[in-house]
Formats: sequence, structure tokens, C-alpha cells
Amino acid sequence: MALTLVLGGTRSGKSSYAEGLARRSGLPVRYVATADPRDASMQERIAAHVARRPPEWETVVADDDLASLLSPGVGVLVDGLGTWIASVMQRAGADARCRVREQVAALARAAAATGDLVIVVAEQAGEGMLPPDALSRGWLDLVGEATQALGEVAQSAVLVVAGRAIELPPRDVLPASALAGLRRHGDTLVRPGDADHAVSVLAGGPPPWLRSALAQALQDDVSAYPREDETVVALAALHGRAPEEIVPTNGAAQALWLLPAALRPRLAACVHPGFTETEAALRAHGVPVARVLRSADDDFALDPAAVPDGADLVVAGNPASPSGTLDPVASLLQLRRPGRTVVVDEAFMDLVPGQPASLVRDVLPDVIVVRSMTKSLAIPGLRAGYAVASAPLAERLRAVRPPWSCNALALAALRAMARRPEALDAAAARAQAERADLEARLAELPGLRTWPAAANYVLVRVRDGAAVAARLRDAGIAVRPAGSFPGLTSDDLRITARAPRDNERLAGVLAAAVAR
Repeated sequence: MALTLVLGGTRSGKSSYAEGLARRSGLPVRYVATADPRDASMQERIAAHVARRPPEWETVVADDDLASLLSPGVGVLVDGLGTWIASVMQRAGADARCRVREQVAALARAAAATGDLVIVVAEQAGEGMLPPDALSRGWLDLVGEATQALGEVAQSAVLVVAGRAIELPPRDVLPASALAGLRRHGDTLVRPGDADHAVSVLAGGPPPWLRSALAQALQDDVSAYPREDETVVALAALHGRAPEEIVPTNGAAQALWLLPAALRPRLAACVHPGFTETEAALRAHGVPVARVLRSADDDFALDPAAVPDGADLVVAGNPASPSGTLDPVASLLQLRRPGRTVVVDEAFMDLVPGQPASLVRDVLPDVIVVRSMTKSLAIPGLRAGYAVASAPLAERLRAVRPPWSCNALALAALRAMARRPEALDAAAARAQAERADLEARLAELPGLRTWPAAANYVLVRVRDGAAVAARLRDAGIAVRPAGSFPGLTSDDLRITARAPRDNERLAGVLAAAVAR
């Protein structure tokens, strides 16, 4: 729930609207009255407000410290901000501006930290003439500053006009350049003839057994609309799940793009650095996004406590990209809360031998696991992915999925893969060997920092990373600059491991690039 800001002019209906929100929450409500009951001119207004409030609501009269009135498990309704500011100005005199700013900041912090309902009613002031007297202008300035400060952390903001509420768009709209960064991927960085250390797909293309399955599907299946039944059964058997819990998609990316339409979250938390298409999808659907940043100093380990309590959707990658961090199951399960859905992007999990941290076999009512066969089977052009979730969640994903999302060839690839788990084991062993070889070579180079990784790539931090990446590019080697991942900078590069001879060449060119 968290903070809701309700704005409106005098007699706009903002108080009635806010009271309705509080009543519908089902929580015990603490009504924070800010009007001075000793003021005879306010008594009639106060009496009208008291008469329409449920008798079981607790009513307290505000002093300067609003944040202290917030309590776990209690919905708090502050009505209204403008009269509170006027009262502070009257009490504090010359110190009023500083006092208001400090207390509003404290309220914003407290409201952002709680998962309970906090509603602040505020005047939409300043739409008329600038007042001629200094006192009124001072009040107007403080109301404007206070509503902007609370708007920064509010999960929702509503403007009430003539008794009708208009939901305001999320405040966290990114500039176009930042949105473009979320949609930047390594495949666009590889030129014909480059040594590809930018794309995190096993080299060499699909294995012979898969090419054979695709050739057969091209002969038998593509003349009809795709049917996913057989593939769903095979995937369900692979993971020990029921067929109704499997949702094939046009790559893992489509499964992630289904989330905002299927779940309609009020606040989504994206764990970063991670696959940025998820945040791009949420923002495209108008969902407010909180970024939860992993710490490089903590080896990018997941910190469940850093996720806002008010987030009703949390998305984390495991292994994470571009750090390669593999989080334990216990950390992932700590993300769960009543009323929250947890999505684990396991697009790289099939590159981890034994998949020890996977949740794909666990039937949890509030967890969605997203999978991709792009990496291990080297078929990025087929877009073969799927989601695994409890039957009710899976149905919600299917309800917003475009028809025939997974084409006949992708379904054939998924079906063939599900019936050959030993091939996936071999691909994981290969990925681990290639990454271990790359890690050993990077460890010999001065001036680099790397982190423990579980997939087929390594995150490298180097001084003047943008120039180093350009020097590698001049030498015909493509790596993935990681500055577009939230939480990382232009000094960070993701380097995909390849065969030892390719890793050897990269390490040699990288050593020269760093030394310049």
C-alpha cells in the first residue's frame, strides 16, 4: 500500500475521496486532524468531517512531528497538509520553513519505509494569483515544496476535481536516453567478422541432434498453426510440474513482457544489475519501478531486506546478468510476502551444472520462474522460452499472451531439449569449463577486478572501461559495455567466455588495451 497523495482545491471532495480509500483498506485507521479545534471558524468544518467518519476510527490532533504518528498495521490518514503547515507557521514563527522541511522529509522517509497505508491530503495550491502578502506567499511556497517532496516517494498520487479523482502518472518517468539504455543488448555490438565475446550464447550454433529435430519440424509442422500441447507435456515432465503450469513464450523476454499486463502491479521492484527488458516492459505499461541495487562490495549478493515492503512484484535474475551471481534458494524465498509475486529470471540457469539454486521444480503459489533455451542450445533466432508457475498464475500469463506466441520450430526445439536432459548437462559443463579458462587468464592481468560468476560470462571492472572496449573493438573483439545496466558504470564490461584459444587472444589484446 504505502503512501498515497490526494490533491485537490477547496471543497473539491479530496477529503471524502481519501476517507473512502482508508475505509476500503480494511485496516484500523488513525485519522490525523490538522485543523485547530480552538478556531471558531473551523469548528463547523471539523464537525462535518467527524460526522462522516466511522466511529471506530482513532482521531489524533497533529503536532509538528507527523512521522511519529505512523504505526505498523495501522492505516494513517493525514487531513490536510496545508492546515498543518499553517499551524506550524503559527507555532514556529521564523523557524517555520526549516521545521516544515525537516518534518515533511521525515514523514516521506517513514512513509516510504512502511508497507502500510499512509494517505496525505493536500491542497492543490498556486493555481490562482500570487498572494500580495509575505505570509500567504510563504505558506504557498511551503505547500508546493511539501507536496513535491511527498510526490517523490508516493506510490500513487490523485488529483480530485469536482469530486472526481484523476490518477496522476508515475513520477519515475525516465528520460528517453535512459529508456533506450534499458533496451540495449549485446547482439547489436557484434560486427561481421568480430570475435564475439559480447553475446552470452554458446558458440557454434545448435548441436546436430537439435538441427535434425528442427529439420523434421520444418518438414512436418510449419504448414499448420503451432500446437504446444506436446511440448508443454515434455517440459512439465522435465521439471516435475503439471502441464497447466507451463507457458511457452517467444523467448524469455516475452514472458517478462507479459508480467505488467497479467499481474497489474502497483509497485514493481527490479533487482539490478539485471536483464533490463523487464524494467522496460514495466515502464512501458506505466508501472512504477523501484530499483534494488546489488552491491559490488558484497559480490552482488541479493539483499531481500532492500526490497521496499510496498512492492507487490519483485523480479530478480538467477544467475544474474551481467555479474553472473548465483543466489541461494534461501535468499530468493525471503523475497516472498503476502500479496506479492516473485519472478525469478532463470535464463542462464541451464548453464549451471546441477542447477542447485533453481526454483523451477518448486510449486509455490506466488513464484514465477522464467526460462530460456537461447543460451545453451545456441538458438537466439528461434526465441524459445517459457514460464513455469502455479496454475492460477500460469493462466493469468496465458490470458494476456498473444496467440501462437511460440512458433512451430521453437516448440520443436523446446520439446527436443526437454527429452534430452543429458545434452543440457553437457552444455552446462562446457560453459563452466570455458568460463573457468577465461577467469584464470583474467586473473593474470593487472588492473582488473572480477567477481565470482556461475554462468558463461565474467564481469570485469577496469579503469577507463569505455576506452578499453573501444580498443578491443579496433582489434575486432566485441565485448559488452555494462554501463547501461543500473548500478554499473562505463568502467564495467561483461565478457563472454569462449574456447581456450579465443579466450587467450582476448586476454592478450585486453592486456595491451589496459596497459595503454
